[in-house]
Amino acid sequence: MSILSDFKAFAMKGNVVDMAVGVVIGTAFGKIVSSLVADIITPVLGLLIGGLDFKDMKLVLRAKADPIPEVSWNYGLFLQAVFDFLIISAAIFTLVRMVSVLQRRKPAPPPAPPPPPAEVVLLTEIRDALRAKG
Repeated sequence: MSILSDFKAFAMKGNVVDMAVGVVIGTAFGKIVSSLVADIITPVLGLLIGGLDFKDMKLVLRAKADPIPEVSWNYGLFLQAVFDFLIISAAIFTLVRMVSVLQRRKPAPPPAPPPPPAEVVLLTEIRDALRAKG
């Protein structure tokens, strides 16, 4: 088999396609959550703690000189990324929990009937053999 046909067989498996769809949806979901945190939650939180904007929170390690750029720790951006992570992980946890609850609610399939006793099987074979002869 060539590499191209191997790759095609791999890519067309159901699990790979499902995973690709999950990655695309997860990326879009991450952008929505980042916007929620940056545009909705962070401004309200900043207002509650005294009108601070998290994007501007930083510790300047070296001030800007004319040819040298400023060097700073942008801990406000880090805090915003932590909020993003917490919200995304809470949403994923909620989604996984709902799926597991729904899976538990599915009714179990009916049990298979027990196999017939050995005597019945033997008698059935004898009957079928006699019908075939006669």
